Amino acid sequence: MKHEWRKKEKTTYLPKEKPELIDIPEYRFITLSGEGNPNGDFFAECIGVLYSVAYAIKMNIKTLKEKPMNYNDWTVYPLEGVWDISEKAKENFNGKINKDDLVFDLMIRQPNFINDTFFYEMLEFTKKKKPHRLLEKLRFEKVIEGKCIQMMHIGSYNNEPETFGIMENFAKNQGLIRESKIHREIYLTDFRKVPEDKLKTVLRFQLEN
Repeated sequence: MKHEWRKKEKTTYLPKEKPELIDIPEYRFITLSGEGNPNGDFFAECIGVLYSVAYAIKMNIKTLKEKPMNYNDWTVYPLEGVWDISEKAKENFNGKINKDDLVFDLMIRQPNFINDTFFYEMLEFTKKKKPHRLLEKLRFEKVIEGKCIQMMHIGSYNNEPETFGIMENFAKNQGLIRESKIHREIYLTDFRKVPEDKLKTVLRFQLEN
């Protein structure tokens, strides 16, 4: 039976519209770093390159005569982004974020049975089938977020500060401290197809130990 993250991993990917504590274990990701305004063409290119490899992995592993141990077909995981601002922007920060100063790691999670060897095989496969200069920048990484606060955000990305304010108040009331202003966003809807007021984004930040 196919592993569908929307059904099997609701705690991780479908939080409620109120803050909650969660402990995120080690996951494996295809990752691509970049900087600049997410409304630009470069950001869209990054997304396309990530998905090209994610689908190459999913479709080609089915053709293997010997599948990896614990193999199970799966629904491709959603796009995620870890966001910060440039070091130069931090030096002159006045409380307002210029989107041109953003830096990001975009990523798509992979099942635990996908290893480095198969990832790099599929990366080379994609370079031949769908060549793109950004493929050279892709990485395969293990990430442990640990203790976090997360919440579902409904609506425009521009209104996220309001949701983060709710999350930070929750942390304060729980005697918890946000580790940094770096945060993670998980995109459950496609901004190209869904009205802005109906966008669903999981917002998450790490806590100090």
